[in-house]
Amino acid sequence: MLIVADTSPLNYLVLVEAVHILPRLYGRIVIPPQVYLELQQPDTPSVVRAWARVKPDWLELRTPLSIDSSLPLDVGEAAAIALAGELKADRLLIDERDGRQVARRLGIPIAGTLDVLKDGATAGLVDLNTAFERLKKTTFRASPELFAQMLAEFQAGSRKMRP
Repeated sequence: MLIVADTSPLNYLVLVEAVHILPRLYGRIVIPPQVYLELQQPDTPSVVRAWARVKPDWLELRTPLSIDSSLPLDVGEAAAIALAGELKADRLLIDERDGRQVARRLGIPIAGTLDVLKDGATAGLVDLNTAFERLKKTTFRASPELFAQMLAEFQAGSRKMRP
């Protein structure tokens, strides 16, 4: 599976201590250098900067051939979308609404931090309640209804899988 990630999902997965699920769910994750630089900016939480300084083996940097600078997105989002399109990624991990809309319009399959956490919980790699509670203590923005909906979907799926 080929996964490209934008900054936000990596940032939040590090903050909620769940970034370890990425290689177990997807194998290698590809990011553009612009995303890698965003993970190391002074305003990025120190734990995220420290994680990025010691880049894990499963995180691969690749430069997109072309970035559409006319897109109303920050440079990391535009680069991640360009790279996902060029590589024909199975999924782009992205949270920001405008970036998600552009990716959808370009036919790029997307998932966000909540989706990754739900996938991780389904695989038994993380406790979804705990991860969501940790996420709510960060700057991550999602409605309480969305958290509840994702949790209900996970719980319904878990009940179906039991004998």
